Formats: sequence, structure tokens, C-alpha cells
Amino acid sequence: MKNLAVAAAVLVLTALTWFEFPGHTWLQQDTQIYVPILEHLRHPAVLSRDILVARPHVSFTLYDEIARSLARVTGLGFREVLEGVQFVTRALGIWGVYLMATALGLSAPASLLVTGAISLGATIAGPAVLSTEIEPTPRGFAVPLLFLAIGLIAHGRDFAAAIAGSAALLIHPPTVIPFWCVYLCLAIARRRYNAFGPLAAACILLSVAARFQEGASEAQLFFARVTPAIESLQRMRAPYSWISEWWRNWSPQYLFLWAASLLAYARLRKRTSPDLRFFLIGLPLVGILSVPASYFLLENLKWSLLPQLQPMRALLFVTVIAQFCAGAAGIVAVQNRRLLEAFAWFALVYIVPLNPDLAWIPAWNRVLAIALLAAAASLAAFAEARKSRWGAAALTGVAAAAFFLIPALGRVTPYPRLHTPELAQLSAWARTSTPGDAVFLFADAGKQLQPGIFRSEALRAVYVDWKGGGQVNYLTELGEQWWSRWQQLMSAPFSPANVARYQPLGIDYIVLSPRDRLPDRTPVFENSGYLAYAL
Repeated sequence: MKNLAVAAAVLVLTALTWFEFPGHTWLQQDTQIYVPILEHLRHPAVLSRDILVARPHVSFTLYDEIARSLARVTGLGFREVLEGVQFVTRALGIWGVYLMATALGLSAPASLLVTGAISLGATIAGPAVLSTEIEPTPRGFAVPLLFLAIGLIAHGRDFAAAIAGSAALLIHPPTVIPFWCVYLCLAIARRRYNAFGPLAAACILLSVAARFQEGASEAQLFFARVTPAIESLQRMRAPYSWISEWWRNWSPQYLFLWAASLLAYARLRKRTSPDLRFFLIGLPLVGILSVPASYFLLENLKWSLLPQLQPMRALLFVTVIAQFCAGAAGIVAVQNRRLLEAFAWFALVYIVPLNPDLAWIPAWNRVLAIALLAAAASLAAFAEARKSRWGAAALTGVAAAAFFLIPALGRVTPYPRLHTPELAQLSAWARTSTPGDAVFLFADAGKQLQPGIFRSEALRAVYVDWKGGGQVNYLTELGEQWWSRWQQLMSAPFSPANVARYQPLGIDYIVLSPRDRLPDRTPVFENSGYLAYAL
């Protein structure tokens, strides 16, 4: 019955993260890159004239094989199968955090409070990553599996943990590097090497899959130097890989969170299992060390592999471990009747999802939300520590309330609303009424993300769009071609005088907003949001 109750609680927390906060999205960020690649790999004639899919960067991951296999077996679309995997892996990650909390000796309700707070997610500014990814991307699958692995290790389940960590490797290798660095140290210190069997098997499988990757027309460069031209392009389009672009704004925050995690860990040291200690200390340390390592290897040596690995995204673990240790330290402080200290720890836990930039004082409504949640958590933990009959229910209620209070009172919106009926109508028209190899240009869209939604829903090529440049970290030729097209057609505001230039470039249709209606042409499609003209 206890196991069923835990499973039910994990599913409830997962549902809250899915439907309330931080939620889930489709075709708003990186799925705008992955979905067209998957569609093209499944049917090579689809999007065959789109530069985005001509050079897929999925050789060293089984993400594409998993998605295509599930879609073929179930008969469902990519959205359904990928969101299904996203929900399952998110639930496994939440269970992993719960196991970490119980390994500290926290009660089940207290562990659920800490787990719920971590599940609220955090924005890792600078490296531009989320602790709870809201899109079904490889990183969104891999990170939860790592927390499951840590939770299993904390309970002595090394082999099961190795399987989870190896599965994460198969899905997104760059994400797992910090975990395996710490696990290697643990294995050497404890002389436990049998857990590396699954890792070896995963590496072999990944190598074989990469060798026979379909559709790869441009090799990813591993041992090369970033040229000045590509460096300039990456700094413009993908500055998160270059520490010199953002260290002044964000480095103090991660140093503060690291110090906070160490201080909180000091409060937990006596109750922390030896294996869990490696990760509570080691993962934030790897995250902090990723900054000077990235500076030396990328900004000094110009190693082209670094923008692909993006090692500074390990700062995610600095934030999450700080939240985790602070939440647990808050529970321990309450048990020792240090209520003001507990309030401070819980305030740190809840300020992270409410105020990504800790250097700025949040707005009054967010301050109020933080204060209410920290006070409620402290009082609920105090009641549970005194064996009150309503203490466990109070802790569970606070854990659930945060998912509603943060978006309602804190007015935190984790993602914009990009999908509109007008865009859906345009995509449906293009998919059914234009040739399969037609090429579109959203000539006045600028850096908006709607062209990427259109590409995946209409299955029609887009000549150039801002999101499509997101692969400049991986593929040099694609980056150069994308930048050439962007400078040629999108760097300046739209002008009707430029329309004559489009057709010779292979563009078949242009899409404009109603404000840029062409007076001398009749649109072949029109609604309140978009006009489409055939060239």
C-alpha cells in the first residue's frame, strides 16, 4: 500500500507539472528542429528542399530511432509518441528526486514537499536551458533519467542506476557527462565496477547507430578549430555557448547558488548517505568547473566540439542541487525548531522558479508568493514534526498548491502562446493545396517562431527562418548557408520592392501579415492573420 501511495503521489505531481506548471509545449522551441528532421527521415520526399533537414544532427543519439519506431509500432504521430515518452521520463525523474529525499531520512510527506518544489522547474539563464524541459526533446528525456539514477544509487541500486544513466546516454550524450564523471569517482572510491557494463553496451550501441545513421550529408566536426567567421556567427545566433557573452550577468548567481548548496549540505551532512554525498557535492562542482573548462577549450583553443557539447549546461545541476539541499535543510531546521532558518531555506527553494534572475528584487506579487509558500512550508513541516494529525496532509497540500500559486499570483508564464487558429488554417491550406516540394518564405516574420510551426504542420519547406539557425553550433556548412540566406532576405525590414528577388531563389510562395498586403497582387490564401501569395 505504501508503494502504491508513492506511485500515486508521483503521478499526481507529474500531472501537475504537465497541466498546471511549468507545463508542456509542442513546436515552440527545439521541436521545431527535431520534428522536421524526423518527418524527412521517415519520408525523404517530405521537406526535401528545406536546408534544415538536409543535414540532420541526430547521428549520436537514438532519439530519432526511438521516435520513428514508436510511431511505426503504434500508428500514432510524432507528437503523441514523443509527448508520451516525455510524460513517462518526467514521472521517472520525479520519482528519482523523491528517492533522493527519502535517502536523507525525510518522511514521505516531507520528501514529497521537496520533490514538488524541484518539479516546479528552473530557468538556467546564460546557458539557456531548463531544469524541467517543457518540450519533448532529447535533453528533456535524459535529465529526468539522471535524477532517477541518482535516487537509485542513493538506495544502493547501482545496476538499475547504471541502466537509467546509460539510457540517458543513448538519448542525449552531452547531458550525461557530469553524471558519469561523478559516478566514475564513486565507482573508483567504492571499487564497484560492475555498473559500467550497461554503459559499455550503450556506447557500443550508440557507435553502431551513428555509423549507419540515415540522411547525414554533412559530418559533424569533432577535432577542428572554430573559424573566426563561424565564431562570429555562433556568438550572434547561439551566445549561450560562449561564456564571455554572459558571465558578467550570470556567474555571480551560480556562485551564490553553489555556496548555498554547500551551506545547506553542511546542515544535512550527518544524515546524507555516502553515495548520495558524491552527487550533492560532485554535480554542482562539475557545473562550476564547466565554466573555466569551456573558457579554456572554446575561447582559447577554439575546439569545435565544445559548441556541440555545450558543457556549461551542467550549471543546471548547480541550481537543482541548491534547491534540493535547501528544501531538505528547511525540513531539518524545522525539526530542530529553527523556524526562521527554515523560512529562509524554503524562500530560496521557491524564489528560483519565480525569479530566474536572483540579482533583481522580484515584483511585489512574486515576493508575496514566495513568502506565502515559504511560510506555509515551514508551518506544515512544523506540524508534521510535532506528529500533528494534519501535518502530512498540510505538507502534501503545500507541495500541490505551489503549482497553482506560482502562475496565478506570481504571474509566471513559462512559454508564449504561439499556436493560433489563423496559423493552423494557413498550415492546413498549404499542406492540402500546394505542391509537396513548394518552398515558402515568411518575408516579414523577422525573428518570430511561427515559420517553424508552419514547417512541421504544413510539411512544406521554409526558405529561411530564425529558429532554423539554431544548428550553427553543430554544422558549419548549414550555418554558413543559413546566415547567407538570412542576410540576403531577412536582415532588413520587408519591402514590396524585394518581391521580384524571391522567385529566382527558388521560393514559390511568400507569407505576409495583413499590414504588408501587396496592392498589385491577389493572395491565394487569406485570413485575419496571414496572406499567402504565389510567385
